[in-house]
Amino acid sequence: MDFELNEEQRLLVDSARAFATRELAPHAADWDREQYFPLEVIRRAAEQGYLALYIGEDDGGLGLSRLTSSLIFEQLAAGCVATTAYLTIHNMATWMLASFADEALKAQYLPGLTSGELLASYCLTEPDAGSDAAHLRTRARREGDEYLLDGSKCFISGAGSTDVLIVMARTGEDGARGISCFLVPAGAEGVKYGRNEDKMGWKAQPTRTISFEGVRIPAGNRIGPEGQGFVYAMKGLDGGRLNIASCSLGAAQAALEQSLRYVEERKQFGKPLAEFQALQFKLADMLTDLTASRQMVRLAAHKLDNRHAEAALYCAMAKRFATDHCFALCNEALQLHGGYGYLNDYPLERWVRDSRVHQILEGTNEIMRVIIARRLLDQGGMLDRLL
Repeated sequence: MDFELNEEQRLLVDSARAFATRELAPHAADWDREQYFPLEVIRRAAEQGYLALYIGEDDGGLGLSRLTSSLIFEQLAAGCVATTAYLTIHNMATWMLASFADEALKAQYLPGLTSGELLASYCLTEPDAGSDAAHLRTRARREGDEYLLDGSKCFISGAGSTDVLIVMARTGEDGARGISCFLVPAGAEGVKYGRNEDKMGWKAQPTRTISFEGVRIPAGNRIGPEGQGFVYAMKGLDGGRLNIASCSLGAAQAALEQSLRYVEERKQFGKPLAEFQALQFKLADMLTDLTASRQMVRLAAHKLDNRHAEAALYCAMAKRFATDHCFALCNEALQLHGGYGYLNDYPLERWVRDSRVHQILEGTNEIMRVIIARRLLDQGGMLDRLL
């Protein structure tokens, strides 16, 4: 396997880094303090193609691989984790529409979603069905040429500020096989939004509960056949796990770079902190953990791009490993800064807060361990079958 980036990837990485430096990093602290969702910057990101990275060119996207998309998300997250995390969610929702909807529905909504004219939210989690998503209760009942949608979703990123909702709802039997996928206009009659949740991190994007009370949607807004929604959700989450792990990589990279600057400038006991061996060892471990996390994510992206039979397993392992180790790296960087790291004047505490949730969403890391262990045990201990 070639671990070197090709020329196109390097150019895209440089471009994403420049965008993050120019458009995201200078404003991230203010967005966090003000809980401001930077819609104008998100739409400028759309001009760069960042709202449709791995959507096919025939559907108006850039048609990039999951690996190349991961590289871009990593660079953007170094500028603002919360904003980039929303970009990944929009990409996932748009990809599901592009991959599974019929041509009429795609023609109606994809141009707006890829251009940034329309923004999307992904609606799977429910108050009583978080990790147990297969038992969600939101129901869509067929009535002639329409579906009547009732239920609620929680922890929905962008809710109240987006235009399109990709909603998983039950149309049939209990369990995963009874779930279907729908596109719901965010402003449809009967769609109601809760308060913007006061979160620990990710303050630069709104998070709300959404209630559906007798919402009527055309039958043509169903994405794919009835009963396929859970399949689509899981396929979307494989890539979503890579995306959020990539955001963790960006936060960790930024935290390590900030730490290097700090230890070279800060003096204690008459010499720079960089000359203390204990801190040198800490920096060495931080770089090692970041590099290992990066390689895990890139390996999983490679498997997903090549439709490897165990791609979902690799995505789960990469998400678990990278989000755990990168959060720990950000926390170590804060500790290295001492009292300054705890102040809002420095970005360390924001990176800690923003990266913490990555261990929870797109499937908690405990659920990642369940996926990994089940797949391992299914093979009867034959590890070579998983290579």
